[in-house]
Order: sequence, then C-alpha cells, then structure tokens
Amino acid sequence: MARKSRGIRFRKYLVAPYQKQALSALQPPEDMTTSEWAEKYRVLDAKTSDNPGPWRNEKTPYLVGIMDELCNYETEEVIFVKPTQVGGTESILNSMGRIIQQDPSPTMVVYPSDTLGESVKKNRIDPMIQASPELKKRYHESESSLSELQFDGMYMVIVGSNSPSQLASRPIRNLFLDEVDKYPGASKKESDPISLARERTKTFRNRKIFMTSTPTLKTGHIWKAMEDADEIRHYFVPCPHCGKMIELKWKQVKFPDEDGMTYADRAEFAVYVCQECEGVITDRHKPDMLRRGEWRTVSGSTQFPRKIAFWLNTLYSPFVRFSEMALAFLTSKDDPDLFQNFTNSWLAEPWEDTKLKTNADLVMERQTDLPEFAVPPWAKILTAGIDVQETSVYYTIRAWGNYLTSQKITSGQVYSFAEVERLMNLQYVKPDTGEQLVVSLALMDSGDNTDLVYDFCADNADWALPSKGASHPMDTHFRISKVNKTDSKAYGMQLVIIDTGKYKDMIAGRMRKKNGTGSWMVHRGCDREYADQVTAEHKVNVRSGQRTVQQWVLKSTHADNHYLDCEVYAMCAADMLGARTFHLQEVELPPRAETPKDAEPTPEENWISQNDNWL
Repeated sequence: MARKSRGIRFRKYLVAPYQKQALSALQPPEDMTTSEWAEKYRVLDAKTSDNPGPWRNEKTPYLVGIMDELCNYETEEVIFVKPTQVGGTESILNSMGRIIQQDPSPTMVVYPSDTLGESVKKNRIDPMIQASPELKKRYHESESSLSELQFDGMYMVIVGSNSPSQLASRPIRNLFLDEVDKYPGASKKESDPISLARERTKTFRNRKIFMTSTPTLKTGHIWKAMEDADEIRHYFVPCPHCGKMIELKWKQVKFPDEDGMTYADRAEFAVYVCQECEGVITDRHKPDMLRRGEWRTVSGSTQFPRKIAFWLNTLYSPFVRFSEMALAFLTSKDDPDLFQNFTNSWLAEPWEDTKLKTNADLVMERQTDLPEFAVPPWAKILTAGIDVQETSVYYTIRAWGNYLTSQKITSGQVYSFAEVERLMNLQYVKPDTGEQLVVSLALMDSGDNTDLVYDFCADNADWALPSKGASHPMDTHFRISKVNKTDSKAYGMQLVIIDTGKYKDMIAGRMRKKNGTGSWMVHRGCDREYADQVTAEHKVNVRSGQRTVQQWVLKSTHADNHYLDCEVYAMCAADMLGARTFHLQEVELPPRAETPKDAEPTPEENWISQNDNWL
C-alpha cells in the first residue's frame, strides 16, 4: 500500500512483535528521577497500603528530595535519619523500582535479619513488582530465589545483616541498608555488617549507598553516619500565618495542663505554635505546608559533598496528628523505657540520660575568683590525677575540703615524666594565710606505658600510686590490688582498681551544684579545652543481653576525655585519704614530709593503712 505526500511516496510495512521487542531493547531508558518514576510507574498494592493505587508524591513531598538525591551524579551516599510512619521504606522501594527499569545494575538490600528480609520480600517487594507492569515484565521469576531476584540486565540480592558470608560474596553497585541501628556489631572474626557490605561496592566508581534507620543512641550506626556526612539537611515548611520558613520542633507543640484533665483530653487540644509569629497551626494546615516545604542545609561546608544526610521527625508525618504525638509523650514521659522509645521513634533523636548530662558551658560557670595555682582557704588536702598517653601526659591537681567541696588548682599537658614529678612536688599557696600545700596523693593511669608508669610510681612511692579502671562495675568505688609483674620495680606495690563510672556520676552530680559547699569548682580563667574534655562523655542506656544498663560513653567518637579521666583519679585519691569524713574529723591532716632525693621510697601500704576504715 502506498500513498503520496507532497510528491513523496511512502510504503507502510507491518512490524512483527519480535521486531518491536528488538527495537525497544535498543531504545535508551527514560531520563527521569526516582520521584518522577514513582509518580509514573509505581502502583501501591491494597495489601501493603491504606491508599492503594498510583503513587502520589504530594502525599509525602519530603521524600522527593531524599529519593532524587541518589540520582545526583556527584552524590555517593544518602543517609536518612527518620522516625516511624514517615514512608522511609517506600523511598527504598521506589529507588529499587527505578533501578530495575531505568538503570539495571547489581543491587543489594540489607535488613537486620534474614527473617525480616524474607518478610519484606514477600510482603513488600513482590507486591510492588506484581502491581507495576513495567517491573513485572522485567522480572524473571522462574530464575529467582528467595534471596536473589533476577531482572533484565541485573540481579538484586536480599540479605540479613546476620549473614556475613552473604554480605561478602558478590560485587554490587547499589547498596540499600535498612534499619541499620538494629544491625549486630563486629565480631572477633568479622567486621561489622555495614563495613562488609560497603566492601562489595569498591569496584564501582559510580556506586550508590542508601542508609536509613530510626536512631537509638548517639553511638549507633545511623547517628554516627549523620555526624560524618558532608551535609546535613532539615525540612523547612512555611507558616500559614506569617509565611516564614520554619522547622517543626517538638518544643513548639502546646497542650493544656489543667487539673482533672486526663492525658487523652489534654492531647486532643494539642496544637503547634509557630516559633516566629506564635500563630496556631493545626493538622489541617499540615498538607499544604508539606507541599510547599523544602530541604535546607543546616550543617556542612564541603565544596563537593558526597555524603548527604537528611533528618526528619514525626511532626512532618501526614499520617500522624499532633494529638497522637502529644498522647505518646504524656503516656511515656514518666517511664524511662517508654520515653526512650518516644525519643527514638517519634522525635528521631538518640537517647541520652539528661539527668547526668554535662556540657562545657556548665564547667565555665563553675569558675571562682581565685586564679590558677592558688589554694582556697577551706582546702585540707591536694590530690592529683595523671593520664598517661603514648606521646604525652595529662594531669590535674584539685583541692579538697569538707563535704567533698573541691576546686581545680591547675591542669595541663606535659611531655615528660620529669615535668610531672616537678609539678607534683611544687608548693601551692593559700593567698590569705600563706600556708603551703603539696600533692598528698596522685593516682596515675597504668593502662598505657604500663612499665614506665610502674617504675615512676615505685620511684615516687611517697605520693604516687598506679591505677586502672575496672573492667566491670564494682560494689565499691575502688579496691586495692597488687602489681604482679615480677620483673617490675613496682612488684608487690599497691595497685588501685577504680570503678570509673561511679566517680563520673559523682563529678556530674556535683558539677551541677552552684559554687559553694559541696560543689565541684574550677579556678578563674579555666581554659575551654579542659571544659570540653571533662564533659566529653554522657551517660546513656545501652542494651546488654535482655537488660538495659546505663554506661558512660563518648558524646562524639572524635572527642578527647583525658582531663575527665584525670578528675576521676583525683577524686578517687581524695576518697582514699578520707575526704568524705573531713567534716566529721575537723582535724587537719599533717602535710606530707618532703622526701630527700636519695631517700628510700615509702611503701604504698602506709597510705592504705592510714585509711583502713575506708577499704
């Protein structure tokens, strides 16, 4: 059959199905982002969604920026710190769907356990494939297994973080890590699951890694990943009253507190109060605010960011009302375990024990009028703590009086034991009376450079004892052991074993007291580095088997805590010298006699025997 068109003759031929298939295979994939793909091709199944049918980005608009970031050529890793009920799992499923259809390449999805991976495959991934025609026609179901799905031009592996052999068995380009804070830690034989999985992506220069989880502790995988990100982004929405872009924060949720009202009644009146104009925002405002929202960088200054972190709390969820969140808070605030869940799963924040939270500003508030090196008039003894590192030594000297009242006299970092010896033997003066005090007892950490510490303490046995932290909590604050190295100069010398957690509790508690009797104080002009180090740890809940225990841990993996260790040793030394009962004794301890350089060192047992009532 032929026809004419402007003098040109055309002949129409029928195209066979196999020819159409061959031509479609040569056609390049559509150039679209994950959010565009989801809106065009993703179909939600009634089995897994309350709103079955075509995917609509307007329902959860904050997911658009997260999903599309993986399509950014320069971005290598996306971290999503999230609460529950905000659609985090859907963002992974949409990204997987786009890869299958638009960019086929080896992909791995890691869940906390094999069992959970099998459940997600059966109840989320399979329904997505079957409900989306474009995915279904690319799926080779007969060639697939429970843990490995085959598609046109790619495979997708679904594994549990508890299967190291599966994590380390094949190269992949796209890595999805879901609920990483539920992954097990490293073992003696294997690295942690995240490190093992990352190793699989090393052969791909254009690799993509997506990590998401509800946070647990600041030391958890997802929070540490966010802190290490090149950029951190938060979602800002316009206030319906003043139009200013605001970040939704829990402290702005307000509800009545009247006698006779139940928690449920109080929660029903919960509203959000704009931090800019104090306008009242209700649930009906939220959908439009979310649609007009945008992600903004709140941290990070790298010119070429490769790791982008996104953070969101439940206030942004279109599926949760303000009253639901208020009720969850009211019913959990008095129960530590329930409140930890609220903090993690609703606020998307790591849990920490705020009762024992310290910060550098608090230390700076503890400054007195006395300058460095000056001894307070109420002081009865001086003790010291010494923390030995590989290349230097940190020290602190503290004065003690009645009711464990104390003040830092001096602290610093030196680079030789000779300088430590000089500082410990200096005479420190009370400005009002001219009375001179020297350090009565110093405890020295023997964890590093153990032999050198033992030798140093043996040579200065009249004022120095070696010490080390206990490996497990003890019934007492400290106990006395013996140095059992037969080839050491300190063989048989007393070794102080310290429950460091108990003394950190004491320091944190007394640090919060205003200056005066019973307070933990520092001299005028205290430097900020000391303040940062002495507050470098906080006490948090940690799961130990079936129990939840509290432990002191570093707030940041990069923080130094040498001065905190020094203060622990100094407080233990004061404890050994009976500082807890100074107010009962009301007797000044005799000053330590100066020891001639050529005299034999005093045995350490003398220090303990003077204080048998405290052992």
